[in-house]
Amino acid sequence: MSLDPQPLAPALEAAEAAGWTTVRLDLDGVRGKAELMRRCGGALRLPEWVGGNWDALADALRDLSWLPVPPGGDGGWLVAVTSWRGYAAARPSEWETLVEVLEEAVDFWRGRGPGGPELVVVLAGAGAGAGAEAGPGPVAGAPPRTPRLKRRRG
Repeated sequence: MSLDPQPLAPALEAAEAAGWTTVRLDLDGVRGKAELMRRCGGALRLPEWVGGNWDALADALRDLSWLPVPPGGDGGWLVAVTSWRGYAAARPSEWETLVEVLEEAVDFWRGRGPGGPELVVVLAGAGAGAGAEAGPGPVAGAPPRTPRLKRRRG
């Protein structure tokens, strides 16, 4: 796994201590949509009904009932996407669609009002060293942008 534990591990531990469910979505070696969907399915423990298309992933991220918030937790879900730059470079259009899906899911959970669970997605960069990604990535759901598509196909 390409996750550099020093910068990200303390943040994940703090989130877990605060009652958040944490998920690491490692995209190392992903160069196509089919593999991306498999990685999402495994990391997010998606139910079998979630198909390998954008709309199904978007729908699943608005449910998350199978990925409960820990007992007593007031937070929600923190998804740390790591080693994403290779996929973003290999498939820029698909990457843009994935970011759009993630932003829409973050906005959906944020829009449910205060006191409810939230979804936070962090695009994490690797730490310093050989093969490191340059700098941290943006946070999905930061200032909203106008989505390119309302419903995705495929």
